[in-house]
Parts: sequence; C-alpha cells; structure tokens
Amino acid sequence: MGKLKERFNKHKLSLFISLPANDAALAQAALDEGADALKVHVNVGHRASGTHFGSLDEYEAVFRSIREKFDGPFGVVPGGSLEGVSRQDMERLAPLGFDFYSIYAHHLPSFMLEEQGLDRTFAINEHYDLTLVQTAGRFGFTALEASVVPGSEYGTPLSFADVMKYRYLVEHSGLPVVIPSQRRLVPGDVAVLRNAGVSAVMLGAIVVGKTEDQLRRTVSEFRNAMDRLS
Repeated sequence: MGKLKERFNKHKLSLFISLPANDAALAQAALDEGADALKVHVNVGHRASGTHFGSLDEYEAVFRSIREKFDGPFGVVPGGSLEGVSRQDMERLAPLGFDFYSIYAHHLPSFMLEEQGLDRTFAINEHYDLTLVQTAGRFGFTALEASVVPGSEYGTPLSFADVMKYRYLVEHSGLPVVIPSQRRLVPGDVAVLRNAGVSAVMLGAIVVGKTEDQLRRTVSEFRNAMDRLS
C-alpha cells in the first residue's frame, strides 16, 4: 500500500502543503509546523502562485533533499498539458522518492493509467460534469482533488455553495477528496470541511504565501485547528 493511501486509511483529516516554490527550506518549514504531506510541481505554470515551474531535471537535487527530510506522502504535479508529461519523466518519479502524482484529468495522458509504482490522484476544475466522478474509482485512483473554484474567484472566502460541491464529490466519487486552498481558507474552515467528509485540506500559495515566515505561521495555525478536532 502506498504512503498516501495508508494516510487516508488511518486518519480522518490530513494537512497537505502544496509548496509555492520547489524549495527545500520551505518544505522543512512546512514539516516543522506539522504538515502531513507535501506536493511540488514541474512542467507547469501555476495560476494561483503566478509561478512557472521548470523541468524535472532542474529540481532533481531539491526533490532528493526533501525526500531525505521526510518519510511521509510526497507528491508531484508532473505537467500542465497532455503534451507536457512524458513516460521518461514518469519513470523517474518513484526513484526520486515520490509516492504519488496529482494532475488534472484533462492533462492526464492515457499511458498514465498504467501502473507507475505511485499512488494516483487526479483533479477536476469548475468546468467538469461532477457526475463523471462516479466512474473514477474503476481506474485505480487513490484520491480526487476538488479544484472546482473558478479562477476569477481565487482568494475569496469559502461559501456554502463550495461545501455542497465538496460533499457531493465525497458522496459520489467513492474516493478520498482533497480540498486545495483556491478560496482563502482560514483555520475556522477546518471543522466545516471535516464535517463535509473531506479527507485532506491542501494549503497552497493563496493561503500560505511565498515566504518561510508566512508559511510557518499559517501551517501552524491550521495544524492547531485540526488537532483540536481530534
């Protein structure tokens, strides 16, 4: 069993950090403050952070350094288009220490449905027909990332409309659901999201900022909020 799947099986709610930069110091800061899992990016422009992430070659040493510090779930977004993901890169991920990948379903080429030695997660955006997620469990995915907030609404507060969508996905996908911080989530949202049945809250640049101090403060606040629910 992969580390990500094991995490979901043993815990009701987890704290994931999508690093705003592929930086070992930021990764260490997140871990110091209680992150349960980390995610990084390659070959993609990230709208929320305004950052372009380069090739796997550029970050190999950084990723090895992060893996040396951390024995928990470590994932990667391997590309931002169908053409941006290669078999060669996918074959390199497990040896680099990655446990899972995360990618939009419309960016996921069919060859990635083959066994890669990784837990597999996929994301959907606001344009997807939510009812299609009912078929996802048949393809061996470990989790669903609910990236369903329109880009024009990034950084705004969580609403009941969001929570209803998240609950629908929990009930109909048959998969653990990960909520990325497209909204400007606050620690007080943690109880609401847990009650909606989500399995992980994943904080990214909109909430954690881009500096080590901002990240430390935010991760600590959310960690404390989650621990109070235990």
